[in-house]
Amino acid sequence: MNALEIEDITKKFGDFYAVKDLSLKIPQQTIFGLLGPNGAGKTTTIRMVMNIIIPDKGSIRVLDKKMDEAMKERIGYLPEDRGLYPKMKVGEHLYFLSELKGLKGQEARKRIDLWLERFDLTDWKLKKVEELSRGMQQKIQFIATVIHDPELIILDEPFSGLDPVNTKLFKDIMLEMKKNGRTIIFSTHRMEQVEMICDNICLINKAKMVLEGNLSHIKKQYGKNSVVLDYDGDASFIQSLPEIEKIDDYGKFMEIKLKEQTDPQELLNTLVGKIRITKFEVMEPTLNAIFIEKVGEKDAKDTLSH
Repeated sequence: MNALEIEDITKKFGDFYAVKDLSLKIPQQTIFGLLGPNGAGKTTTIRMVMNIIIPDKGSIRVLDKKMDEAMKERIGYLPEDRGLYPKMKVGEHLYFLSELKGLKGQEARKRIDLWLERFDLTDWKLKKVEELSRGMQQKIQFIATVIHDPELIILDEPFSGLDPVNTKLFKDIMLEMKKNGRTIIFSTHRMEQVEMICDNICLINKAKMVLEGNLSHIKKQYGKNSVVLDYDGDASFIQSLPEIEKIDDYGKFMEIKLKEQTDPQELLNTLVGKIRITKFEVMEPTLNAIFIEKVGEKDAKDTLSH
């Protein structure tokens, strides 16, 4: 059984297509990344899955059933637009949200305490939500999403507002949940997080799917003619070398795509003595490079700058 099956869904707002002819099958016990530039249709897709908005055509099955209110108790949903009551105390707020998911009494209090300890928030239990930092509020929102131990967890931009330490904590928890049989779907434009934890991905651009499948298979399809270069010095001359097809230059770091039949050793020989090389690695292209190639450089820059 798939955790989610989307069949040919479309949603228009006036003359604007938010999502067009999208089909997906997401296996159970996997982590799935829904990717794309801002405005590509990720959030609209998630809202259709959650039955917040209705597709103009197509069908959606969640956990092998049509979505209804009862089904929502089996799902944990973290929306893009966060919503907490700032005047409520953290512990009281989590208990209130637990009750909405059918979790009450001692069991609810036990789970709240365990999650607050996991996120190092025990000392904040009696504080008002408004006293918490943005990152802390994000943790509270996440706890509310998963406290009822849902089978399917849907997270819209879950890493927003988190520092690197807490981003890693979220990642570790998501991997742990997958190991325990849960399915996680999340949208993001942070490619490094996708590469670290996702089994499968779907890339949406301008309302339509442009790439979908197993992440490792996708990267293999793009060959091994990519080089990662860390360097010091003026490397502007590399762009004009005949063996170069494309460069993404980030200052002291480059992702270089070589033309077919080019030997990376030839490039290395050319670079030696002209710049200081701290890393030269032949590898599969990063998801960031694939993302840029598929959606176009302008769309990708707009997305990755946010």
